[in-house]
Amino acid sequence: MAAKDKKKSALISHGTAAQNRKARFDYKIGEVFEAGLVLVGPEVKSLRSGRAALTDAWAGERDGEMWLFNCYIPEWQAGSVVAKFEPRRPRKLLLHKKQVEALSGSITRDGITLVPMELLFNDRGIAKVVLGVGEGKSKADKRHAIAARDWQRDKSRLMRGDKI
Repeated sequence: MAAKDKKKSALISHGTAAQNRKARFDYKIGEVFEAGLVLVGPEVKSLRSGRAALTDAWAGERDGEMWLFNCYIPEWQAGSVVAKFEPRRPRKLLLHKKQVEALSGSITRDGITLVPMELLFNDRGIAKVVLGVGEGKSKADKRHAIAARDWQRDKSRLMRGDKI
């Protein structure tokens, strides 16, 4: 008798669940921290489906604790009515006290923001968010980054022998 093929699950057990791809374009990222998230059960299931978005999210301090604001984690479709949650609710970040003090001190300066760069599941299957201490780029800096990226692409085409 042939072994039955197991259907591969589309859920993420470890690795990246969501990524903010514009973070490095919009901000000069300095220090990077990894923080835990306080989530409810259906949020974890929805996050494992890989449909979360970090594009408008930001992190900040409230009452001496760090929070993740405006992160979109959609409602779990298979959940019951009791297990519904607000998709853009503030979520508490789990950091050491010294990390909270360092981050709150750095974001009090002008132009410094805590940018969530990635939502991931570590090797143990625990949801984490990667935060970068970022300073906003000017339009000229962004134009320079675009020009450098275009030049690298053209240079690789020339090396391959393709026409531009």
